[in-house]
Amino acid sequence: MKRKRLTREQSKDQTRLRLLDAAQAIFMKKGFAAASVEDIAEAAGYTRGAFYSNFRSKPELFLELLRRDHESMQAELHSIFEENATREEMEANVLRYYSRLPRDNKYFLLWVEAKLLAARDARFRVRFNAFLHEKLEQLTEYIAEFSVRVGTPLPLPAETLALGLMGLCDGMQFFFTVDPQNISGERAEEVLGNFFARVVFGRTMG
Repeated sequence: MKRKRLTREQSKDQTRLRLLDAAQAIFMKKGFAAASVEDIAEAAGYTRGAFYSNFRSKPELFLELLRRDHESMQAELHSIFEENATREEMEANVLRYYSRLPRDNKYFLLWVEAKLLAARDARFRVRFNAFLHEKLEQLTEYIAEFSVRVGTPLPLPAETLALGLMGLCDGMQFFFTVDPQNISGERAEEVLGNFFARVVFGRTMG
């Protein structure tokens, strides 16, 4: 069977995707600062010129990687609060998502790299903070929506809980990543699960 030839647009999309996948692997292994444009292009099977035909700079590609993960996380959070979900279903979905986050978040080290870069690069910081603000706003809305739908009053303002949750998740993922022997996946699940059950849901875990 004759192989279907890609259109110019499909070929460009494929090149862009391969560059992103290669960059993700290299950033995870070497770090953002140590990885070069040549490293990324070579790993993807392209030239330096192909890189610059798709991205203006290494930070721009980095932001695209973060955007891809950010949108995936937002979609997962959105699915937790399906219109017809019961309280029990919402609670189970939330606990499942956050308790497994330290194990399942393969992009965690990229976000750590991004925070370091944002602290040092004012231009990158502006665009990176847009992700953080959007995540905080959406998480605040989800917590407030949960409170209204199930009739459980929140012990603190929704934005305060959302900010605390983001910090707690980052901290537990960091501990699990750098010291998995002492901070196991089970321990991280216990901490995050109990936070939700006690602080947001207003109950103890069964």
